[in-house]
Amino acid sequence: MAERTPVPGQPVRGSKTGKPIMALFDLLGRSWALGIIWQLSDGPLTFRQIQTACENMSPTILNRRIKELTASGLVARGDQGYQLTTQGADLFVLLKPFGAWSKDWADGLAAHRAQEER
Repeated sequence: MAERTPVPGQPVRGSKTGKPIMALFDLLGRSWALGIIWQLSDGPLTFRQIQTACENMSPTILNRRIKELTASGLVARGDQGYQLTTQGADLFVLLKPFGAWSKDWADGLAAHRAQEER
């Protein structure tokens, strides 16, 4: 059964009513969706550039995610390749702090594990 692009107001993973936040989490929880958004935050990239930046993900998965992110209004194709839309860029502004937080989290886990090994 093929996955369909999550749409607010329609059933999605975790929500029979399709609350907007659940539709967003369904979309962003798909493999490489966040990675694509993160890579496009610095500007347009071609299909191959995205594929390389995302650890050479399969072209099938990349094509599927680009279609979903485009259908969701977060990514658009322009003259220089794929880019975040205004809504996609707004979403990235909200996601960006997670980058710094995740580094602190990783450091904290490493310190905790090192302490446990003593």
